[in-house]
Amino acid sequence: MNRLTRIAIWTGGIALLSATAIDSVAVIGRHTGLPLTGSIELMQAAVLVSGALGLVIATLDGVHARVQLLVDRLPQARRVLADRLSDLLTLLFVAALLAGSLWLAADLWDGHEQSELLGVPWWLLRALANACLLAMVLILARRVLRKRAG
Repeated sequence: MNRLTRIAIWTGGIALLSATAIDSVAVIGRHTGLPLTGSIELMQAAVLVSGALGLVIATLDGVHARVQLLVDRLPQARRVLADRLSDLLTLLFVAALLAGSLWLAADLWDGHEQSELLGVPWWLLRALANACLLAMVLILARRVLRKRAG
């Protein structure tokens, strides 16, 4: 495991633990009469970071959820073909998500979006999501091209 992957795992893990802590404090605060203002905004940011990095790591390691029930019963040559097709379709799907997300980012660039209570800058979170989608596209493209050449 390279250093960048470890950093992504630690960052995503810390974000997930932060989301848990934020929500725990918010629930306790609601029941004690001391609510945590902006807890939903903080949760959204933490979940985006952990989820986006989790998707990149899963793509990098090739451990996305799959329907193994059918694929495992295929002969080896068909299994390789199914894996190639799966990677190609995933690449097309993620590329479409990236294109749509970039389109939205460009359209809303001058909107100076931020959360209502805490002023969390949404452009920063959108940039992180787009960077993670781009990383997934590059990883999948490399995998598809390597399989085709090999």
